[in-house]
Amino acid sequence: MAELLFPAPEVRTVPVEGTEALYPVHRIFCVGRNYAAHAAEMGAEVDREAPFYFTKSLSALALSGQVQPYPPGTSDYHHEVELAVALGAGGFRVSVDEAGAMVFGYAAALDMTRRDLQARAKDKRRPWDLGKDVEGSAVLAPLTRADDFAPGTQRIHLAVNGETRQDGRLDEMVHSVPEIIADLSLYYHLRAGDVILTGTPAGVGSVTPGDRLTGGVEGLQPISLTLGPAL
Repeated sequence: MAELLFPAPEVRTVPVEGTEALYPVHRIFCVGRNYAAHAAEMGAEVDREAPFYFTKSLSALALSGQVQPYPPGTSDYHHEVELAVALGAGGFRVSVDEAGAMVFGYAAALDMTRRDLQARAKDKRRPWDLGKDVEGSAVLAPLTRADDFAPGTQRIHLAVNGETRQDGRLDEMVHSVPEIIADLSLYYHLRAGDVILTGTPAGVGSVTPGDRLTGGVEGLQPISLTLGPAL
């Protein structure tokens, strides 16, 4: 048997509320512009025909309650609070009606963004990778099983140093969770371990080293993040 040249990447996991079992993360998908008010504040329009996506690598995964360093290469690091959907079963070209059965659970999440690098990429019609795929930028709270939570009119919110920045409702999403899963399954063979961040409400803004972010989704475990010194 051939030997590995260096240790294989560690399995990245997220706690599950009410159990010692851990959820292993396979991939991280993110939905862009899924709240009309946020799209408007970014000077864009919502595409109501279908969602659009970007991805984050596993190195972006971080857990709620951690201290993450302010990332390199940016002077405009933004917060985005989101609902995360964790799949517990796979599917390919599934219908909207079939999509809900694929969900294992839900969590509050943060999609942290190097906004200046994202804006530069937009201006040059380049991919958003440097702006979005940032180490430690996909922050997840512990998962709540789908049996104990169903997205509806729940509040989604975020505060920075105790001051509310984002405050919306899940039913403001342009594309619902089942619609997102069904659409994404047209392009990927989805599987257990895939996590989907479903977009952020209006009110995004910059943060600086030392800031503490707190928030969540009503009915789910809260989320927090502290920004450490710049790398």
